[in-house]
Amino acid sequence: MTQANDERAARKEYIRRRQKTVFSIVGAVMVVAMVVSLLFFFHVGGLGNVKSAAVQPNYGQQAPCPIKEADGNKAKYVENRNITLRVLNGTKFSGFAKAVSDALQNREFNPQTPDNYTKKADRTMIVFGKNGVNQAYTVASNFTDAMLVMDDRQDQLIDVIVGATFDNLQDTKKVPAAGKAITGIQGCVAVDKMTDLPKAPEHDAVNPQS
Repeated sequence: MTQANDERAARKEYIRRRQKTVFSIVGAVMVVAMVVSLLFFFHVGGLGNVKSAAVQPNYGQQAPCPIKEADGNKAKYVENRNITLRVLNGTKFSGFAKAVSDALQNREFNPQTPDNYTKKADRTMIVFGKNGVNQAYTVASNFTDAMLVMDDRQDQLIDVIVGATFDNLQDTKKVPAAGKAITGIQGCVAVDKMTDLPKAPEHDAVNPQS
């Protein structure tokens, strides 16, 4: 009888140890799951972050691909002196457009008289038409925060709308030299595939193309 009691006690002890082990494992799994969930919830190390406009190519704005040379060679950055642009202030800071315009003139661009944009701009925009694509890529390479925006203008004037994200121009050592092949923005589309373009503001035509 004593032996039977001992066996029952041993089985109970075994079951208790097994249950304790199972509960410990389940508890550990739940803790790990909770920790992982918290890491995703608070985006620690970028976990759980949805790819936002800030990290998408061209900040989520569709852009045209660079225009190839007439001989079929890759598109190339344009000489600054061959680009006419206009700087518009989309920030709350007075005189910002003139300061940026002067800085671009020092880089041999041909700026028109700077002006104010019609509303506040969060991000600097390089606005251009189908005849100024490579010029727009060239201008954008001088900025660290610029987004290319194509409208329906027919000339080659480039509008630079300075936004709140603007800090300074790109270091000239990092700006591609004229004649170097342009690397198109990831996901860019052919110019003739760009549809539903916004209407360009009225301005004097610059180097109109037929």
